[in-house]
Amino acid sequence: MTTTQQQLRLDDGRTVTCTSPAEARMLWNEMITDGYYRQAAATLRPGDLVVDIGANIGLSAMMFAETVPGVRVIAAEPAPATYDCLQRNMGAYVPDGVALEVAVGAAPGVLPFTWYPRATANSSLYADREADDDATRTFLRNSGLPDDAIAMITRGLHDGEQIEVEVTTVSAILAAENPTAEIGVLKIDVERAEFDVLLGITEADWARVRTVVAEVHDHEGRLAQFCDLLAAHGLTPQTRQDSSLAGTELHEVFATRE
Repeated sequence: MTTTQQQLRLDDGRTVTCTSPAEARMLWNEMITDGYYRQAAATLRPGDLVVDIGANIGLSAMMFAETVPGVRVIAAEPAPATYDCLQRNMGAYVPDGVALEVAVGAAPGVLPFTWYPRATANSSLYADREADDDATRTFLRNSGLPDDAIAMITRGLHDGEQIEVEVTTVSAILAAENPTAEIGVLKIDVERAEFDVLLGITEADWARVRTVVAEVHDHEGRLAQFCDLLAAHGLTPQTRQDSSLAGTELHEVFATRE
């Protein structure tokens, strides 16, 4: 796996390390708009723990840390090139943050992982190039781009590299890093592995989770299954789909404990 680290200057003047400034800009825009990520951040209290699963280069970790000073962020990202960026950005902007080079799933082990150098946020244990191409084309079309531009942007976008990554569970991370703190936000963005992440939480640890925010691929009823599992553990889920993602299987979930 080889890639070149680049820099992106954010609107607030901070500079972040990334592999693609265009992708990083898009991801940062998700953090600063008034969506579910911001709603989740608004529920945080000083002293809370944020567990960021699928942290990519750390933009969500940065947003959580700046929203409520005094929270601790544990961020997991398995792809080495992306993890290097995560580690640098958290070191610069996330006080008391911990970056882990690991995937998170239902059980510990080692699994094949597809890394997309040109679309790192779509990398996954369950990558599907055709589906990822289709979703990207739909997103770009919904955003108003013409078909010739879409064809140019998506050509080779999901040419992937197969690597093996260590897999752990949310509960294993908690046991090692912070066995007692309340989890103010559990954020999950893992490209079709989101249900696996929930399965890796023990009954005892579920009681510590106050808020969940996630991107969920609604394939074969997975969105309903995801929400049902949250509800079974005392959280009240809401779902939404951004207009830019209409026609894709991508949905957002926000769940809180009353």
